[in-house]
Amino acid sequence: MEKLWSGVFALILALGAFAFAEADRNFRAKPGVCPRRHWGTGICAEFCSKDRDCPNNEKCCYNGCGHQCIAPYTVKPGRCALPQGTPMCAEYCYHDGQCPGEQKCCRTTCGHACSEPC
Repeated sequence: MEKLWSGVFALILALGAFAFAEADRNFRAKPGVCPRRHWGTGICAEFCSKDRDCPNNEKCCYNGCGHQCIAPYTVKPGRCALPQGTPMCAEYCYHDGQCPGEQKCCRTTCGHACSEPC
């Protein structure tokens, strides 16, 4: 009788592990994009490993050394044109949310600036 119960217990454990793995695989990343890293490195610690480890709408993002929960930004529709013209080596924006209206934060010849999408 003891062998029967240990077999049932092992079956229950296996089914539970399978259900947990299936739920983990079906988990989707939260919407939005991790902000572009600024110069330098962040805190060298692992505060999260997946988006679900973060509260509310925050995402688990690489900070230059470790991972931490950071508020994402939403990418505006449209595409950036290929950089051309006079070299502009300045960072006027880091993501679309910092640009007015429908403008996007686009790569320049040597940095980023707000531009109308194409």
